[in-house]
Amino acid sequence: MNQFDDKIRPAFFITEAAPCPYIEGQKERKLFTHLAGDNAEALNYSLSRAGFRRSQNIAYRPACDFCQACQSSRVMADRFTPTANFRRVLRRNEDVTRTVTPASASREQYDLLRSYIDARHEDGGMADMTSLHYIEMVEETTVDTHLVEYRLADGRLIACLICDTMPDGLSMVYSFFDPLEKSRSLGSFLILDQIQRAQHAGQPFVYLGYLIEDCQKMAYKKRFRPLQCLGKDGWTLYN
Repeated sequence: MNQFDDKIRPAFFITEAAPCPYIEGQKERKLFTHLAGDNAEALNYSLSRAGFRRSQNIAYRPACDFCQACQSSRVMADRFTPTANFRRVLRRNEDVTRTVTPASASREQYDLLRSYIDARHEDGGMADMTSLHYIEMVEETTVDTHLVEYRLADGRLIACLICDTMPDGLSMVYSFFDPLEKSRSLGSFLILDQIQRAQHAGQPFVYLGYLIEDCQKMAYKKRFRPLQCLGKDGWTLYN
């Protein structure tokens, strides 16, 4: 049975093979479709459960010829209990204030993003991102998207997250933070905070994107357990 009804059945396209940004020597291809029209919200939700991710008004997932390293992952927020290490991360950030805002880009956010990219991803696909590109990344959305800002007592922005709200949880689209605040473990803190947000809202999942065990930058997600990954048997517990 087709998992999409007639109202939201999408047209899919596939990209040409290109160098993989995560595994050296591999080639990547992506299957994608446009999120548009009155049913964009329902389509995005259906595709998210099928392992797709959103970027602006595009939903995509890997469709590589000889590799299946990318595993869609989601934390089971309703069963999550922080470890001792995660509790320390939360304590180190008790002075941080969270604010949820509409999906509207600002210069302050872009400046923080540039610091983050220059320090951690200078050779990545976003290295040439301009302020216009950032505005498009945040504001070109047809689904329920918001920003989450994190500030210190003096008002300084130290982290920001683009996040989608879905019927069964939160989807972390993209996050960035001050690379000089290393002691705070802000990458982990942002995930922990979304888990808490989902718990408070009674939502079962936080979607983290792709877990790649052979890539250090993408393997950290397996620390947030219980975790589910999507495979041939559907969403199953990650061991």
